[in-house]
Amino acid sequence: MPGTDPVCTETTPSAARGGPVSIALARVARMHRIAAGRRLKELGLYPGQEMMMMRLWDCGPVRQSELIQSLGLDASTVTKMLQRLEQCGHVRRGPDPADRRAVLVEATDEGRSLRTGVEGVWSDLEQLSLQGLGPDDRAELARLLGLVAENLRVEAGEAGECPLPQGNR
Repeated sequence: MPGTDPVCTETTPSAARGGPVSIALARVARMHRIAAGRRLKELGLYPGQEMMMMRLWDCGPVRQSELIQSLGLDASTVTKMLQRLEQCGHVRRGPDPADRRAVLVEATDEGRSLRTGVEGVWSDLEQLSLQGLGPDDRAELARLLGLVAENLRVEAGEAGECPLPQGNR
């Protein structure tokens, strides 16, 4: 009978027993994404789109190819995200004046107006996620997660920086 096997009642899948921290990180990431998705829906955004908007807010207009690279996503995923954001009026794409073969992406005024709402979502998620942790525990958790992220950065191929503006290459 399905579900009566003792192995199926354990919280850690048997194949993940060698990676208790990895499974915990995967669960936290999944729960965070679900919670973020519920809040972002109120702004008319899908999970992940806010990360793209954050990149555009911080970096200004960037080539689509550089945006793909900086987000660490495949080109088809970014293209689909941009299509949705463009249809909603949050981003604009056009030829790069420096190289008309390249596509330049930028946030529109409407897209920039989402910033306050996204900041609120992330602040709410921070409070919810860290409820019950004191300032020292929060700082230590951030430090430890930073170390974990750095350990994985090269493997993930993550640049983590804004692409250089066209004139600064």
